[in-house]
Amino acid sequence: MDRKRQIALVAALVAVGLGAGHFVQKDAPQQTASLPAVKPTTVVPLAAGPDDLPEPAPPVVKAPPATVPLASPAAVEAEACAAQLDMIPRARAMIGITLIAPCHGHQRVVIKHGGLVVTGRASANGVLFLDLPAMEPSGRVTVTFADGETVQGALPVPDMAAVQRFAVQWLDEDAFQINAFEDGADYGDPGHVSQATPHHPSDAGGFLTLLGDATVDLPMLAEVYTYPAAGKAEVVVEAAVTQATCGRELLGETLASQGGEVRTEELTLAMPECEAEGDILVLKNLAPERKLATR
Repeated sequence: MDRKRQIALVAALVAVGLGAGHFVQKDAPQQTASLPAVKPTTVVPLAAGPDDLPEPAPPVVKAPPATVPLASPAAVEAEACAAQLDMIPRARAMIGITLIAPCHGHQRVVIKHGGLVVTGRASANGVLFLDLPAMEPSGRVTVTFADGETVQGALPVPDMAAVQRFAVQWLDEDAFQINAFEDGADYGDPGHVSQATPHHPSDAGGFLTLLGDATVDLPMLAEVYTYPAAGKAEVVVEAAVTQATCGRELLGETLASQGGEVRTEELTLAMPECEAEGDILVLKNLAPERKLATR
């Protein structure tokens, strides 16, 4: 290549290089201008909230539920089995008794009052009703069950002074009977008071109360004759000669209540032999003396 052609080639290369540089410089600002410039900013660290924020509410602690002590099975059973004795006043110094003993159904019970001692039997539900002649003004009554448990009650009897009472009591087959003759009456007359004709408390004269349950083991029985304090009557005690009583000794007690005071005496009676079956022994003038008669 001659020198002229070398100079022309160099000039051409320089021109191409300058053109390329111009193209780059011209297009670059266009690309840069299309993107917004991002300036670095200071990073501010996040801090906790201000100290004056309200304190969180303290946790609510629930009180433990109250513990109710459970009664022992024995205590529950004892409460359910508690016996109760209710007493109400009745006419002519009588006491109405209601015994409620739910755990003593069908059981033999012993009722005590003013020297009287008689047996009874509670129902299937442990209930017993009884009209009891008051023997003394405090009206205290005690009921004893077969297991030795007792229940007591008292009912003052202010009208004791208006009546007087005579009673006889015995055990099992040692049987006695009261017969009272008012206003000179004889056997079978209207004034004759006995088991067959006991009369009633509402009657003007006297009346007879039969006490005790003969169906229980070792029955304790009694008869009580009540008559006005100012009244007069002949009172006798009888004992029949039977196969159950003949040839042996009968034992019992008599009780006399006057003015609220009770006097008790033992009663012993030797019965005839069984050849005399059907006879009746009669005890007269029981206070202060007893006389034996036969009818």
